[in-house]
Amino acid sequence: MNGTTEQDLENRDPAAREAALMAALPDQVRAAQAVPAFAQRLAGVEANGVCSRAALARLPVTRKHELLDLQKARHGGSVFGGFSALGWNTQKALRPARRVYQSPGPIYEPEGHAADYWRTARAMRAAGFVAGDLVHNSFSYHLTPGAWIMESGALALGCTVFPGGVGNTELQLQAMQDLQADAYTGTPSFLRILLEKAAETGLVLPCLKKALVSGEAFPPSLRDWLLARGVTGYQAYATAEAGVIAYETPAREGLVLDEGIVLEIVRPGTNDPVPDGDVGEVVVTVLNPDYPMVRFGTGDLSAVLPGRCPTGRSNTRIKGWLGRADQTAKVRGMFVHPSQVAEVLKRHPGLGRARLVVEGEMANDRMTLHVENAGAAEGLAEALANSLRDVTKLRADIVLAAPGSLPNDGKVIEDKRSYA
Repeated sequence: MNGTTEQDLENRDPAAREAALMAALPDQVRAAQAVPAFAQRLAGVEANGVCSRAALARLPVTRKHELLDLQKARHGGSVFGGFSALGWNTQKALRPARRVYQSPGPIYEPEGHAADYWRTARAMRAAGFVAGDLVHNSFSYHLTPGAWIMESGALALGCTVFPGGVGNTELQLQAMQDLQADAYTGTPSFLRILLEKAAETGLVLPCLKKALVSGEAFPPSLRDWLLARGVTGYQAYATAEAGVIAYETPAREGLVLDEGIVLEIVRPGTNDPVPDGDVGEVVVTVLNPDYPMVRFGTGDLSAVLPGRCPTGRSNTRIKGWLGRADQTAKVRGMFVHPSQVAEVLKRHPGLGRARLVVEGEMANDRMTLHVENAGAAEGLAEALANSLRDVTKLRADIVLAAPGSLPNDGKVIEDKRSYA
């Protein structure tokens, strides 16, 4: 939009943002249906009809293990498993990729040609980065996209980048001192290592005042430790598939969603959105036709925070990383998945949260399904036990709990066994 600034986008009326996101959904679904994997997954879906959150919630969630499985199978004749519109001469694709990366799995991810492809500049701006800053980038430039995710945002913002990479602590410190780096990008733990080494050797970094960190948890204790040494650090939540999903602001109240993301929080093991405030799996639809992720399940747990950010940014906020949604446990030689617990609940409508607790020692396991119930209880425990046995082929005790009594932490399977 001509004349619209980044601040205008970030501070706009939430209803206007929601209308714009919903208006963009049909084109995103069409872009997804143009690649083999989503053409199959979204077969029969009328793209024009996907213009609301309710319609979006009826589409399947695609999770990382499915990306890996289809990549290994070379689905659609593509190393990307048929999920990408990008490729090169030997790949069937609509457009050429700028780069391709390999993450553990291995999972291969493409990069398109759009400026700030992963939408990192907004997070950097919130962290105080400005044009002309020298950014010391200590994410790895080898195989994985982390360093490039940060570099693209810094360049889009008008910063200069030093490609420090990982390791070589003494050399990196020398460069930071000689070049007078203004800002750091990388993991928070490596920044701590750098500052501890600088203190140990008497090296002074007077210009280093700000940092955007990612890839690890960033607890308040470490944030305060950095601040005591003159560095104000903020965090960005990003994945190779989705780019920057959310970022921290000076308000320090959760993470604000990026403008190019449609967020849902779903119950682990299901495709079903949970009410705002409930902990569940982060599922995102990214407005990117090159790698058209529609309802991509990150595998991370979080929850929506109520209200607006005190900085004036009006987009939805999330609590940050609260754990992993994949809580699969092996019980008596059988794998038990959150989706199986969800299937049991589906057979008995009207129930609240549920948690399957696995206790005992390995080879002497016992399971207890705790379920919130506000209705009639007669015969329910026996019916639930039968359903759970039918779904998992395992016996379990049933405990009926009062509504709201189970923790709101997104945990569906809790493994309390001793592995000693």
